[in-house]
Amino acid sequence: MVYSTSDKSRLELANDVVTGLAILTWAFILYFAFTQGMQRIKFTIIFLGSVTLVYLGNELIEAYEDGDKLGLVGLTLSTIITAGTTTYLIMNYRELLRIRVGTAYGYEYAIAIAFFLVILYLSYRAYGLTFLAVIVGVILYGLYGNLAPGILRHAGFSVERMMSIMVLDFQGVYGSISRIIATWVALFLLYAGLMRGFGAFDLIMRIGLRSANYVRSGVALSAVTSSIIIGSITGSQAANTAITGSFTIPLMKETGMKGETAGGIESVASTGGQIMPPIMGAAAFVMASLLGITYLDVILAGIIPAMIFYGSVTIAVHYKGIGQLQGKKTKIDVESQFDERMSQRDFIIQCFRFGIPFAILIYILGYLQYTVLTAALYTIVSMMITGFGFPLAQTAFEGGSLGSEFVSLLGDAANGFREGAMILAPIAIIIAAINGVVDVFTASGIPGILSLALLDLSGGVMLNAVLLAMAISIILGMGMPTVAAYVIVAALIAPALIQQFFVPDLAAHFFVLYAAILSGLTPPIAIAVVVATGIADSNFWRTAHEALKISAPIYVLPFAFIYNPELVVGGFGVETFFSGLIALLGALGISHGLNYYGKFFHESPFVKWPAKTAFFVLGVLAMVYPDTTIRLGCVAVIVGLMAVQLQKPIRQRVTQRVAADSVRATED
Repeated sequence: MVYSTSDKSRLELANDVVTGLAILTWAFILYFAFTQGMQRIKFTIIFLGSVTLVYLGNELIEAYEDGDKLGLVGLTLSTIITAGTTTYLIMNYRELLRIRVGTAYGYEYAIAIAFFLVILYLSYRAYGLTFLAVIVGVILYGLYGNLAPGILRHAGFSVERMMSIMVLDFQGVYGSISRIIATWVALFLLYAGLMRGFGAFDLIMRIGLRSANYVRSGVALSAVTSSIIIGSITGSQAANTAITGSFTIPLMKETGMKGETAGGIESVASTGGQIMPPIMGAAAFVMASLLGITYLDVILAGIIPAMIFYGSVTIAVHYKGIGQLQGKKTKIDVESQFDERMSQRDFIIQCFRFGIPFAILIYILGYLQYTVLTAALYTIVSMMITGFGFPLAQTAFEGGSLGSEFVSLLGDAANGFREGAMILAPIAIIIAAINGVVDVFTASGIPGILSLALLDLSGGVMLNAVLLAMAISIILGMGMPTVAAYVIVAALIAPALIQQFFVPDLAAHFFVLYAAILSGLTPPIAIAVVVATGIADSNFWRTAHEALKISAPIYVLPFAFIYNPELVVGGFGVETFFSGLIALLGALGISHGLNYYGKFFHESPFVKWPAKTAFFVLGVLAMVYPDTTIRLGCVAVIVGLMAVQLQKPIRQRVTQRVAADSVRATED
């Protein structure tokens, strides 16, 4: 679309307005974090209204640029309704909360309906038709539950009761999960935005690529490392795949890797970022609140599973890299991959610039054990200090213009504030919708019904129950960001495992979290694979097949939480470490069986496929079986088989190296 000079000026002004609104929103959030001078419910109302307006402003600009007239109309109406609803609820806050609980005027129900339709519309724009269908289905179930079959039947809610649940009673879209996002998660997403605005994501990519020059499969492994680090911050599989995949996938293809494999690697790594401490895609904050434990307890419980994930994926990706690149090490000119070259000194300075705030975050959360809000606040402050301080000090040392550098840094910070708001807004909106869904389920008694149904369908057999729970969690999580998927399954599936099968609370919640996250890799939705396929220009099903082979141990790991709960329960002790080590070796066995690029004892398929199957079955038993002796026996067999299998290739490489040295010595 061609723009006139006046159109460009208007677009620039609109972008400046959206950026300014984002900065004001973050200023309000930071003010609350410093003072906590208002009730959390009231803060959440203003928070949701503000971030929604920022998101609407950005969407209006994009709709105008795309020439989407229908979208412009819908977004303009949504802006008016959001601003009006937020203002009305704040002005009548005390009356609605204290005086007219459960009752409202007719026009207030109309306001609530209009605002909830805005939430549905924006959820559709952000996450598509599948998610919208889920929410609409739940709303229809709430309204017409009297028509539902069998045990799912309930009396049904009136429209007025539904809108009270959703908006006017300050539950629903403003409920407990939305308050967690507003008070705990938001500042971490501002941290992510500032990191991106100041250039930390480029630094992470550089670190990953530098390591690629020391390992034969280094390019693929650098994609894994950088995607996991960035993905732990962004809180969305699809967003992380888009952010890092746009860089890593073409680079992997340039070095000779197939597009399907590159897309599979990136989608798995981006998914794994959601379970990597210390942030864990924001789900850790929600889990801590739901279970009534500290955030540190959740992080400590997540360390061993995260290491099992990282170890198994690393070996799988290493095999993929060596197999497709014929074992050749690819020397990469790291700086040529970026718009600006960075000297070694600047690289070290940047590492300190971004490393100090992260170290402060770990120190405050892990050692001082301050609240999440306080830790996030100190991290933001330190990020601003180092974000401005290091470049200004370097400019002063080199005799440059401090004024020009400061103005440039202000622009970076403003971009960071806007970027943080753009990361936060879709998550806040979808959580508002999910919070309403959970409240409808709770009011209709579905969690208890589902718990009994799961017990009945499984026949009281735990294995059947957890298999059903895994399938349901994957289905419910399809197409959703991590924290939204977790909220749904935590409300519906975890209670059944806890109440009917006496699974420890933390183990049950880790089970459903991992299962819900795996929906991003599971066809036919597989949102992370879809994004990676688009970037890699590859076939969806072949890319999904590669992703499933790489991530196979992670489909087994949730069952290990059920049958060996010490992996996540009981702190970070000797028993947890020992059990985690056995599970890691089992996961490596699965990855080896599915991804090893060499011979499995013999080229014959009559040997190859039984050998692959043996590695897979032994790996599953080592990870899941509840008897330690059996698990150790499986690990011993895995190690023995690998030793026998790899003995001949190692001996051949040694012989070839000795022969080459002899030839070289003769020539000399």
